[in-house]
This record gives sequence, structure tokens and C-alpha cells, in this order.
Amino acid sequence: MAKKSAKDEQFNYAFELRTLKERGPERLYLLWGPEDYLREQYLTQLKKKCLPEGEDDFSYKRLDGPALDPLRLQQALDAMPFMTEHTFVELRDVDINKLSDAESCAKLISDIPDYCTVAFVQNAQFEPDGRLRFVKTLRSECRELKFTQQSQGMLTDWIARRFAAAGKKVELSAAQRLIFISGDLMSRLIPEIEKIAAYAKGDAVTQADVEAVANHIPEAVVFEMTELISQKKINSALSVLSELLADKNNEPIMMLAVLGRQMRQLYAARLALDKNLGTKYVMEVCAMKYDYIASKLISAARGFTLPQLKRAVELCAETDYRMKSSGADPRELLKEAVLRIAAGETHAEA
Repeated sequence: MAKKSAKDEQFNYAFELRTLKERGPERLYLLWGPEDYLREQYLTQLKKKCLPEGEDDFSYKRLDGPALDPLRLQQALDAMPFMTEHTFVELRDVDINKLSDAESCAKLISDIPDYCTVAFVQNAQFEPDGRLRFVKTLRSECRELKFTQQSQGMLTDWIARRFAAAGKKVELSAAQRLIFISGDLMSRLIPEIEKIAAYAKGDAVTQADVEAVANHIPEAVVFEMTELISQKKINSALSVLSELLADKNNEPIMMLAVLGRQMRQLYAARLALDKNLGTKYVMEVCAMKYDYIASKLISAARGFTLPQLKRAVELCAETDYRMKSSGADPRELLKEAVLRIAAGETHAEA
């Protein structure tokens, strides 16, 4: 079988779905990536193609990981279809990076019967280790689909359709704001859309509706804090930090990692401003899919100088080291780092 993979970051769900409908199922798939909603939607369509009459004990087999028994896999592959033309074997959350008998499993997936389709379905956090022999074999034999966040246009269109299904229209600015504060994973956005649709009084969902009830992910809150610092609203920024630290789910070391990433992105945005490199450069360097967020980043970067942001990146790295190597309170270390960034420090203290 010729190698067919889709490991590019810009995953086109509509194209892959159309390909499935036009060409039919292939014998082997690897489905993985952070966008678990699209992964499950694709899996449903794949099953329908293989098993148009639905799942049954004869033609549908599911083996749950993390281990994979070659004997059970062999039995599943050998099962002949009954009252249908196809069989479907779903291997759910099998840890393909740690198979105890990888060689036997590799031989089996290299010789799948024509009547059978096998799908390795991984959770959103899993990533295949491409250095391993089994993973190389799997990739050489399968159609690999990495389900990633959708483009800005596709995601906002999808959000609009979800709101329309709830009887609401959504302003573009409100949809963009929702993506910014709640993230761009569909599975995370669905409950937020349901909450907002129930809350909104009129037919149209506004930014105010989104702000009122949507859950703010830590990345969005840290962004808000750095925006306030860039506007010299230090007390407001510290108030946001206090709210973050009041939530016991927000570990200081995790928050520092988010802050460090934000400072690096602001540094890139400030560099783009100084060199007249534009929004496209910022999106490329910061691996951003959405120009709305890139524009907000550039706007915030105007409130800092390049030396200030260079020092801010250094401060985050130094604070990370201190958190991991000293006995100091990590919450106090995070507060200190934010205060020094807010003060506009440009050089390491002597």
C-alpha cells in the first residue's frame, strides 16, 4: 500500500471527509491530534462507510489499550464480515509507542485483509514517536490524519452554524472573542456556545454575551494581564494575577509557562513592529492561525520596548529555574516576575 499521510498542521477536515465519501474506506488509519471533536466525527463517518447497517458483534471489533495483544488483533482481522461487505476494527488508545510485541503487531498491520478496515484512534494528548520502528511501519501503511484546530474562517463558520442551530445569530466580533477567551478546540467550545445561546436575550449574540458567561482559559487571562501591563494599568494587572492564583487549579509553574510563552510572542510582535514585518510574520513566527489574535498581540506589544520584552523573556526563564531549584514559594516568585515585568526592567540586576 502506498504511503498516505496527513501530518501537516493545516488539516482540512472537509477535504478528508469528501475523500472518504468518494473513494471509500482504506484498510488502515491512524487518527490522532488535539481536535478530538473532529476526530470522533470522522470516525463516525468512517464506521458508516464500513458498516452501513451499523455495528454488530460479527463485523465490528473494538480493542481498548494501552496494550495490544497480537493474538486478539489476529482474531479480529480474521473475522469474516456477516451480512455486510466489510469489517471494522477499532483500536482505541493503544500506546503504539510502547508495544510489548511490536514486531508481531507490525506484521499483522502489513497484511490486513481487503474486506477489513483497521483504525488506531488516539486521545487528544497522544503523539506518535516517529523514531520507533512500529510507528514507521504504521505510517508507511496507513492513512494518517492529524486532527488539528481549524482555520479562522472554518471555525467561525462552524460557530455560526452551532448558534444558528440554537436559534441565534452571532456577530463576527463575538465569535472571534469566544475563540480568544475559550480556546479553539471544538469540544471545548460546544458547551460554551450552549451557555451563551441560553443566556443571550435577543436574537443576536454579542461580545457582551460572550464576556458574561464564557469560560476564560488561563492563556486568555494571562493575555489580559499583559495587555493591562502594556497599558500601564498595573493595579488591574495585579488584580488579574491574584484571581489566577486564587484558583487552586492554576499551578504557578504552569502559569509561568503561559506567561513565558506570551512574553516570547510579544517580543516577536515588537520585533515585527520595529522592522515593519507585518501581521503575517507574527502569525508565522508564533504559529498562529487567527489574524484577530495576532492583531491583539501586536497592539499589546506597542506598550513595551524591545529591551523590556527581551528582559521579560529572561525573567520568565530565570523564575522557572528558581521555582525548580529553590525552596522559595512559587506563587511569590511568579508575583515577583510579574512585578518586575510591569516595572519595565531592561537589565539583570547586578
